[in-house]
Amino acid sequence: MKNRTKLPNIFLGIVTVIMYLPILLVVLYSFNESRITSVWEGFSLKWYKELFRDKAILEALVNSVVLALLSSLAAAVIGTLGAVGMTKVKLRSNGIIEYLSTLPLMIPEIILGIVFLIFFSLLGLPFGMVTLVIAHTSFCIPYVFILVKARLAGMEKSLEEAARDLGASGTRAFFDITLPLILPGIISGMLLSFAMSFDDVVISIFVTGVNTNTLPLKIYTQLKTGVTPKINALCTLMLGVTIIMCVLSAYIGKKYNRKRINREEAL
Repeated sequence: MKNRTKLPNIFLGIVTVIMYLPILLVVLYSFNESRITSVWEGFSLKWYKELFRDKAILEALVNSVVLALLSSLAAAVIGTLGAVGMTKVKLRSNGIIEYLSTLPLMIPEIILGIVFLIFFSLLGLPFGMVTLVIAHTSFCIPYVFILVKARLAGMEKSLEEAARDLGASGTRAFFDITLPLILPGIISGMLLSFAMSFDDVVISIFVTGVNTNTLPLKIYTQLKTGVTPKINALCTLMLGVTIIMCVLSAYIGKKYNRKRINREEAL
């Protein structure tokens, strides 16, 4: 019986090692003195210095940050309005609309990329930052929509009704009551959207232009000529940004959930 109880832990340990060992090796060899990735010659930060001297990579980094900011902001506005609208309007098709709103999360990225490529070609839009922002916003909206809708589901509807009874207009009640309560969901959705947009490769390949390059695409193209420790350093920095965004999103959500529970217990 004791051996049987250890099997799930052993299996979990094996799966964890398989998943995270390659990531740890990339981080480790980003501090390697040697130019050859497979040979360790000592600890060094020179590849990070080389990375920040590369103007092409820095330009791609700026493009990725701008793209992620614009996409996450647009997704926050559209996703929030959609979630709030779904709670205000009672239609038989609400379930279908909600399913369609989260569909981009389930569709393979390569299919979405091809769809956007055909769509933008039919519209005659020049491929570049504009098409990137539109495409990234479309697959970022579900993250905001789901989190905001979850916040709205747990919100006391009597609070907004009380504000309306006291003479507040619908707009005033939204900005004074509803928005502060759903703000953690909006921020968490924006952080997740930023991380997803910042890391995207597949969709970006289909909708980017010749003169517009993002950081993940820059890494992808450089991998064809061979992996250098500079690429490892860049991947390590991107991994750090993604982890920070995800941790912040989880922290904000838990913090405000704890405050909400304490407030409800006090009442």
